[in-house]
Amino acid sequence: MTVAPGKPYERRQAVSSRILRVLAAEGRIRRGRPTGTFNSNQFRWTLSPLADAAEAWETGAAQAELARRYLAAFGPATTEDLKWWTGWTLTDTRQAIAATGAVSVGLDDGTGYLLPDDLDPVTAPEPWVALLPGLDPTAMGWRQRDFHLDPAHVGELYDRNGNIGPTIWADGRIIGAWAQHPSGRINTHLLTDPGPGARRAVDERAQALATWLGDLRITPHYRTPLERRLTQ
Repeated sequence: MTVAPGKPYERRQAVSSRILRVLAAEGRIRRGRPTGTFNSNQFRWTLSPLADAAEAWETGAAQAELARRYLAAFGPATTEDLKWWTGWTLTDTRQAIAATGAVSVGLDDGTGYLLPDDLDPVTAPEPWVALLPGLDPTAMGWRQRDFHLDPAHVGELYDRNGNIGPTIWADGRIIGAWAQHPSGRINTHLLTDPGPGARRAVDERAQALATWLGDLRITPHYRTPLERRLTQ
């Protein structure tokens, strides 16, 4: 079958992968472990223990539950964030948010929503640094990303279809990118200076990741401009 006909990313794809996706969405099967190493693109599929118990959801109830789970993971989030993440219409998005009982809260750039049981003040964490992989949901959860990413760096960190590559985070913001060199070394590039303490932490995380990966070599499925340069 032809996927996305007429689009720049049009491609031919076996229909079996689509059938597996439908069966998984219906709760009949579930994806198991990779057939090779953990970064293999081939997976085993098994019957789901929920196959007999799975029931069809009414559309509104299903959308409300998905909105609830989204806000539990990414709240506070805006109506536009959820609309973009789900592909729903604006009306469906607003109705789903209302059905969760979400509470509106003020954000720097507008109004966001939190679940009623997620309103307690949050204590600021200790300084932290993390190297996250490509397509990590942390960087893919919101349409409006200015609160964790300088808009000037979007073109370096995302591909043309909006998929993010491996990123470096410090204290809740993306500060750079990383990639594995063919030699196994983890190369890093900082897009902003986080200070000497964070720079040392980035170096330590990169060395720890290289040690953990050992002889295994990984290449992101969706490659970004900065990630490509870091592998050279």
